[in-house]
Amino acid sequence: MLVIRIWNYFRGYVIIRIEGLTLERFINLAIAKGIYLWDIVSYDYTTLEAKVGINGFKELRDVVRRVGCRVTIKKKKGFPFTVQKMKYRKMLAFGFVIALGIILFLTSFIWSIEVKGNESIKKEYILSYLDGMDIRPWISKKDINTIAIKKQILYDIDNLSYAHAEIKGTKLIIEIKEKENIKKKVSKGEPCNIVATKDAVIEKVIAKNGKGIVSKGDIVKQGQVLITGVIQDARLEKPLLIHSEGTVLGRTWYVKTFKEPIYKTIKEETGRVHRAREIKLLNNQIQLMNGDIPFDNYIEVEKTTSIIEDSKLNLPIKVIIHEYREVYVRKVKQNIDSLKKAIAVKGVQKIMKELPKNAKVVSKNVEYLIQEDILTAKIKVETIEEIGEKIKVQYIEEE
Repeated sequence: MLVIRIWNYFRGYVIIRIEGLTLERFINLAIAKGIYLWDIVSYDYTTLEAKVGINGFKELRDVVRRVGCRVTIKKKKGFPFTVQKMKYRKMLAFGFVIALGIILFLTSFIWSIEVKGNESIKKEYILSYLDGMDIRPWISKKDINTIAIKKQILYDIDNLSYAHAEIKGTKLIIEIKEKENIKKKVSKGEPCNIVATKDAVIEKVIAKNGKGIVSKGDIVKQGQVLITGVIQDARLEKPLLIHSEGTVLGRTWYVKTFKEPIYKTIKEETGRVHRAREIKLLNNQIQLMNGDIPFDNYIEVEKTTSIIEDSKLNLPIKVIIHEYREVYVRKVKQNIDSLKKAIAVKGVQKIMKELPKNAKVVSKNVEYLIQEDILTAKIKVETIEEIGEKIKVQYIEEE
């Protein structure tokens, strides 16, 4: 348990190594004398390691003499030993206290502000709004009321359905959720037209209510009326506005172009590595270069670590280790037929994911072109699908 580990740390303990032929008797006698041993690890039948408190270690002397085992200290752990070391390193102890004080002082401020969940609303707009509330980096945490921020954001910024503010370490996190922009459905009985949702060639028109004004083979554009809800008749004083009902099927094409190099570049690591470090504080970076990169060809791998590993503290100070790994670069010519098949499968799968659920695939066609060692595939998928959408009638009477 964490509480016991903390208690053992402040009380102090040692990691001991016990060697001998009577290890079981050693443990039994220690338990009988009330000496607490923990984290016992047996390496073989003559050797084991364990942890024991400072007072318990002193009491083990009698047990060791009785069983004839050999006990050695591997490590000394805990607060008492740390304090003992500090006695001989006063400047180090003084520096540690000063550094701790500076850290505690700095962590009483907000270092950065993070905005989550925004899509159409720009992050800069939220930050500017917060700045107007005097909420900005380096403000004291005690001056921030997260509940008040949440309420004010919801009240002042339109199109938000949710807002939340919380402080994590030295970071203020603002999480928002925008209202979904849902198209208003045309209610039943409300006058409407059925219009095209995309460019297409008409395949079939079934007008159950309203008047179809396109026929099979007609080319229509997005937004064009297919079935009208405005019925004109010479016998009527005014046009009759009705709620259109029907199905319009259109022939559409989905076309995409994909490119792949014929010569594939392969990078093989040689095993030689050059490292450089960088300290990042907020948006500022301090380069600690270890000389120039001694390789012509290399790949870079970044590893980021925190100076203080504490998820609650969340200090915006990071150490970035750049690993430059030398690689041997060679080019390999790919099999053209295999490459064509791979690019065609990949392209068709990508297009199929974009098709609406009601779409019926009629045909697939792939055209290839090789130019300057680049294979280009133009993939065309032909479908028949429902292209009608109800839109409320906007009719203005002529005077």
